[in-house]
Amino acid sequence: MAVPKLRFKEFEGDWNLSSLANISSIITGNTPSTSNREYYDGEFLFVSPVDIQENRYIEKTKTTLTANGFSKCRHIPENSVLFVCIGSTIGKVAQNKVICATNQQINAVIPKKGYSSDFLYLQLERLAPNIKLNAGVQAVPLINKTEFGKTLLNTPTFIEQTKIASFLSAVDEKITQLTQKHQLLSQYKQGMMQKLFSQKMRFKAEDGSEFGEWECIQANSIFENYSNKNHDGSLTILAATQDKGVVPRDEIDIDIKSSDASVLSYKIIEKGNFVISLRSFQGGIEYSNYEGICSPAYTVLKVIKPIDTGFYKAYLKTNDFIQRLSSTVIGIRDGKQISYQAFSTLMIDYPCLEEQTKIANFLSAIDQKIEVTAQQIEQAKQWKKGLLQQMFV
Repeated sequence: MAVPKLRFKEFEGDWNLSSLANISSIITGNTPSTSNREYYDGEFLFVSPVDIQENRYIEKTKTTLTANGFSKCRHIPENSVLFVCIGSTIGKVAQNKVICATNQQINAVIPKKGYSSDFLYLQLERLAPNIKLNAGVQAVPLINKTEFGKTLLNTPTFIEQTKIASFLSAVDEKITQLTQKHQLLSQYKQGMMQKLFSQKMRFKAEDGSEFGEWECIQANSIFENYSNKNHDGSLTILAATQDKGVVPRDEIDIDIKSSDASVLSYKIIEKGNFVISLRSFQGGIEYSNYEGICSPAYTVLKVIKPIDTGFYKAYLKTNDFIQRLSSTVIGIRDGKQISYQAFSTLMIDYPCLEEQTKIANFLSAIDQKIEVTAQQIEQAKQWKKGLLQQMFV
């Protein structure tokens, strides 16, 4: 029987199986000539895959069109379902709140009478992984309009569609609110870091007195180049990331194979070390909470002067420090190398240890709020995923 596992009690009977093409109109987008600048930078939204991230609703786009540019496009009615059908991000799905245009990588689904756009959005979100499989393995993954229209999905009466969509849209709204809270907390942290590390905001000592002036000392007074390869290759292989710091390599989505011989040339990282990576010119220097080994391409920094690691975890990722660090890069390729010798001559702020700790504790408290919010977002997403599995056929 075509009925969901979880259902509102007032509804009964089987759901009907239909193809997407039979219950909706499908419009493939197009792109106005990019050589004509009169078509661009206007008031109309022009949706491409880059605009569909975690957001369900498209409210702004990276590229916009003028009235002339918009006239060259196929117009997508408000509250349509936008599904990416070409490229590496096939399966991303969103809805537009206002009339818009899309590029050719997106198929817009406009429901026929008796079908809810919100319900079709949720069905396509649920079916996206399976639809993506139909693209196959090719240089540019593609699901053409005809194949996309053959997608089969079950639908109940319009009233039941609406009730399901309303319930799950409330879950989406909660996820949106949590996501906005996460963004605001992250922005607040960045703003406070700017004030704290520029010394526009200062803490006071426990007795209420002012802390002294910050010292400015060379980096090699705080960190030494640590290159210990005395291991048997059995330690966890670590990697530096810009968002998570130094973590076990198998926790990130990178498939790198290392031979036993090459692993023996890796450097030991101890908990509390900092790491300069080939991406430090973009994201700063990373901190390790782990013990393991890392590629010799990394520069491992060992602390040789009393510090609060929380202070320098934040300080070494500030925009001001990253700009100064970037000026030391060697080479012009994408993965630019920063040598210890170049880093060692940089002048680094060194407040007294008590003030370092106060700043570190303050920022850590914000980090905890950010982490709790991130966990709430993930829990809400997992709850919604479970509901999609049980409330749909």
